[in-house]
Amino acid sequence: MKRLFRHSQSPNLSSHHGRQRPTRVSTGTRLGLLLLCSVLVVGLVITTNVVVAQSDSSLQEQEDQLIREYTLPTTPQKEPVYKPAPASPPKKSTSPRRKRTTPAPSQPAQSQPSRSAPASTEPAEPAPARRSPAPSSPAREEETAEAEPLPTGEYVLQFNRSPIVGNRFRFRGVYSEARLGFTRPRGWKIQGAKALIRFQHSPALIAKDSNLTVRINGTSVGSVPLNRQQSEVGSVLFNVPSRLIQDYNELTIVARQSNDEECSDPGDPTLWTEVLPDSELQFEYQPQPIPLNFSRYPYPFFDDLSLDTNRIAYLLPKVNDTWLTAAPRFQAALGRMAEFRPIDTEIVNDLEDVEWGQRLVVIGTPAEQPGLADLDLPFSISGNQILDGNQVPLPADVGILMMTTTLDGGVPVLVVTGNGADGVAKAAQFLVQPDSRKFGTGQAVLVDSLKPIDTPSLRNWPGYLPEKNSFTLSEIKTKENGDPFQDITVRGSAAPPILINFHALPDDQFSRGSSMTLRYSYSPQINPRTSAIEVLLDGTFIGGARLTSEDGASRKRLKVDLPPHLIKPDSQLEVAFRLNPREPGVCGKVTDQQLTGTLHADTSFNLNRQQSVQLPDLELFQDGYPFAAPQDLSRTAIVVPDSPSNTDLLTLLTVSERLGRLSKADSVNLDAYTITTLPAEVREGHHLVGIGTREQFPFPEVFDSSGFRLQDAFSRQWNQGSIQALPDNEGMIKEIMSPDNKERVLLALTAQTANGLEQVRQVIRRDPWFFQLQEDTILISSNQQDPASYDPDAYTLEFLERAPSTRRIENTGLLSKVSRFIQDNWFFLPAGIFAIALLLYGISQFYLKRLSDQKSH
Repeated sequence: MKRLFRHSQSPNLSSHHGRQRPTRVSTGTRLGLLLLCSVLVVGLVITTNVVVAQSDSSLQEQEDQLIREYTLPTTPQKEPVYKPAPASPPKKSTSPRRKRTTPAPSQPAQSQPSRSAPASTEPAEPAPARRSPAPSSPAREEETAEAEPLPTGEYVLQFNRSPIVGNRFRFRGVYSEARLGFTRPRGWKIQGAKALIRFQHSPALIAKDSNLTVRINGTSVGSVPLNRQQSEVGSVLFNVPSRLIQDYNELTIVARQSNDEECSDPGDPTLWTEVLPDSELQFEYQPQPIPLNFSRYPYPFFDDLSLDTNRIAYLLPKVNDTWLTAAPRFQAALGRMAEFRPIDTEIVNDLEDVEWGQRLVVIGTPAEQPGLADLDLPFSISGNQILDGNQVPLPADVGILMMTTTLDGGVPVLVVTGNGADGVAKAAQFLVQPDSRKFGTGQAVLVDSLKPIDTPSLRNWPGYLPEKNSFTLSEIKTKENGDPFQDITVRGSAAPPILINFHALPDDQFSRGSSMTLRYSYSPQINPRTSAIEVLLDGTFIGGARLTSEDGASRKRLKVDLPPHLIKPDSQLEVAFRLNPREPGVCGKVTDQQLTGTLHADTSFNLNRQQSVQLPDLELFQDGYPFAAPQDLSRTAIVVPDSPSNTDLLTLLTVSERLGRLSKADSVNLDAYTITTLPAEVREGHHLVGIGTREQFPFPEVFDSSGFRLQDAFSRQWNQGSIQALPDNEGMIKEIMSPDNKERVLLALTAQTANGLEQVRQVIRRDPWFFQLQEDTILISSNQQDPASYDPDAYTLEFLERAPSTRRIENTGLLSKVSRFIQDNWFFLPAGIFAIALLLYGISQFYLKRLSDQKSH
């Protein structure tokens, strides 16, 4: 303190005889100053402590508000582990319950789909191949290093499961290649792989100059000469190193063909080879035990790399508004994640009914789901209440998510629960919001609050054209990964066309004047006489130009008119560079890899469109309209009977999944009700989907509307005719304008019997049938006793003509409305012209008579 005092007084020191000396201070003054400094220091410390205390108090209050002062249970010593089986499941345990001590299942027989009969699940379309997939992380093996190894199994993937192959896979010309994509399911450790190629070829091929080569992810695994006689079927088995198999894979088959020792004509029809559709990939793999953790969600409940259908089972509770809200939203979120991948959904009444290979989802409070008490969960349950670590019931508005297993680890279980309806809804909402579920981890998650997601605008549809009428190519998303388009370069004389998803919004109506300004460039050494750029819309040529410069062009422009009648919600633009070298090829061999064409991202579009759509129209439902507007499904409600059957609930989940596949948003706000709990404001302000058989259908007004109608005693009426059918197992899909709001739509999914309603569900579920919907009424029938779900001919759809009671929903100006009225009612035009002519004639006669009277006076 003394040093501080002296240092602080140094500016006031005086000099004497050239030397500075401290001023003498009395003892009382010193004591006073020391006391003053002490007071200041103490005050500073107190102030600092108060600020820190206030800051800590504020932070503590925020933490208390966040965690609500409940205590978590002790961390479980061992995480639940999902053990996927490679083969048929073992016999069900009689007690798939808490604290099971049953040992792991013994090694079952190997699973290999039969060649003579189709697999029990729908053939899944192979995932899109990536040219350079990144190798899988070694963390996969580290996560399961301590788990008990499971027995190996076999899996056969036939080529005909890909829609690219179908019934034929033909190679033509001197050089031809084709690619197939396939995935490696998560949890697989490949022990060995083989490619069985069955083929036949033209007898005109020269064996020494013709061969077939197979590549996996760019690495050749073998070749075979094309030397069979008289188109005999050949078969060759290639070993595939397991290290080549990654999450995303590409199998390439290259055919080199020659029928002349000197020169083969590439266009010769005798240059052909076919790979038969029963060719297959054979895998030997060991499934890896996976500790359940929300950081891996949605796996294992949904695997986007799976080669089979993902199977989801819901444990049926006492049906209530809580389940009707949470389950459809969860299923819609699964549909969004699945995209084109199939999902098989079932409802089970008890834990004992769960089958091996299914993923179980339990939604509801402990009172609604008594089976929760039988599962091994991190939170204890007592008196239908979930307790925290201090054995105190958790608040009713806190969502609780937990993962566990049943059937000795063979079936993963996802629990979406809470001590009240608000908690269950909050837990489900956490899973359907991508931004929220990203930071989930551990075996259990408590959801106290969620960030509210704003409802997107009615015309904000990701994957479709932008809302504004003038935009560039960079504002359109690519189909593969949803990224904006960048400059795209293609190479060679056989360069594939550049594909652009040009999806119009379902309520767009285009008129003349829409155009596209194409900006492109190309390399030198092209043949200007035979090289060109072409633009096609859905395969129809709409514009093009010659590539006129031999030295190439760095920047060119081409304006192309877009025909209004060709632009649809599923339209696709193709920009094709037809590049031919200046020097012709010799014997089919062309040097063309130096030829390039580039489509630039600043290519612009100018559209002339307006909002106008005529409803009802089931063809619009193929794109989700109007139920997916807005894309978070917040203006759609699904209504089931007061006592819904399992078929009703499965149809509810199927419709929710379909709406999820047809929409993209940051949240799902789909609502579902029974007819007695349907609020009046929802009935009037939402698009409605009614589900149920005719006797229990929630909206009987549908059967009194115009067009086809189902009546009592299995009777049906149409066009003033009435019949009775026994039995009537047909299903019906019908769309009408809502009786409570002429701006909204009511979709009826109904039938006379439960079998008929199941047929409706299958049509909504399966793409080959769903994307045939049209008109406003569809009758669905089947001539098979137990139709296979993957058979494209299993069901017959009969489309009835649209009823005259349609309504046009539009957001246009007065001039557009007048123009539309004249177009729709053109037959009034001659009568209108005649009436106007008579009116003008009468006015002119009156005026002439008046003039003559004035002159006479």
